[in-house]
Amino acid sequence: MHEDLILLLGDKIRSKRSMKNITVEELAGKAGVSKGLVSQIENNRTVPSLPVLFSLIHSLEEDLKTFFEDMQDHLTNGKVLVVRKGNEKEFKKEPAKGFLYKRILTKTITSQAADIVLLELQRGASRKNMTKTDAFEFKYLLKGKIEYQVEQEKIQLQAGDSIFFDGRLEHRLKNIGNTNALILVVYLF
Repeated sequence: MHEDLILLLGDKIRSKRSMKNITVEELAGKAGVSKGLVSQIENNRTVPSLPVLFSLIHSLEEDLKTFFEDMQDHLTNGKVLVVRKGNEKEFKKEPAKGFLYKRILTKTITSQAADIVLLELQRGASRKNMTKTDAFEFKYLLKGKIEYQVEQEKIQLQAGDSIFFDGRLEHRLKNIGNTNALILVVYLF
């Protein structure tokens, strides 16, 4: 499987689960995995092992062939890929109020997967719990003012500032400005 497709797995699993009105907890129970693992997979914070992936697909009562069929369309053979303004795809990573994600690009770069996202963080929005991601994270603040906490260190950023860190470290962010914040996010898996 091509690395570009790996990043689409979480979206596909969430979409199928939502269409069938199955909760994360119900899917986890059927698949014999933890609720947290399903959540991390759906939020593209971790890549499932092959047995876990097959168990999730089976628990969703999906055929393996049809599950992967339309994912091949996301690949491109060209050397240049242009994503025009307004063609970003909205998606949800977690049920955090005020977090609006838009995926700009998912592409493999020399056998390493990269996920490039625009995150609009509404005024006053914050993540209560610390989180981890199986990726290095680069964030560039396009507008607004935010506070990033990585483990015990708190860092304030304003438009034009950037941060890069190992996402396996516990982290969280909040909007500490008076307006919405806009962040360019690059995950390097």
